[in-house]
Order: sequence, then C-alpha cells, then structure tokens
Amino acid sequence: MEAKNDPAIITDSEFLELLHAAKHQQPEAMLRIIELFQEDIETISQRIRIQREDAVSHIVTELLAYTQVKDLS
Repeated sequence: MEAKNDPAIITDSEFLELLHAAKHQQPEAMLRIIELFQEDIETISQRIRIQREDAVSHIVTELLAYTQVKDLS
C-alpha cells in the first residue's frame, strides 16, 4: 500500500522529466529513478535465485538501460 505523504511519490510529469534527464546522462536523475524504485528492487531481488547484491545490480542495470531506450512508448 502507498503511504500518505510518501516522498517517493511523484507526478507523471515529474517522472517524465526525470526520464528525459536520465536519457541525457544526468546522474542526479538516474539516482532519483533508482531511489523511486528502491523498495521494489529490494523486494524483487529477494525472489531471484542468485546472491541478493547481484540481483539488485542486475535490476538497476536493466532499469537504467531502459531509460536509455529511444522511444519509451
């Protein structure tokens, strides 16, 4: 469930701005995207049958690679 006043909740337009900045290799935007998905990354990494640190690394790498895709639609 979403917590009220959760700082990780942002508007769609803010998220699109982050994606745009990440596409332009802005490290702050990439880190913010990782922060937004950190809880999900941790949860998913527990279900993957490799070491948790490796799973987190793979998930973050794929997430960042996805932000670099030309057309996200």
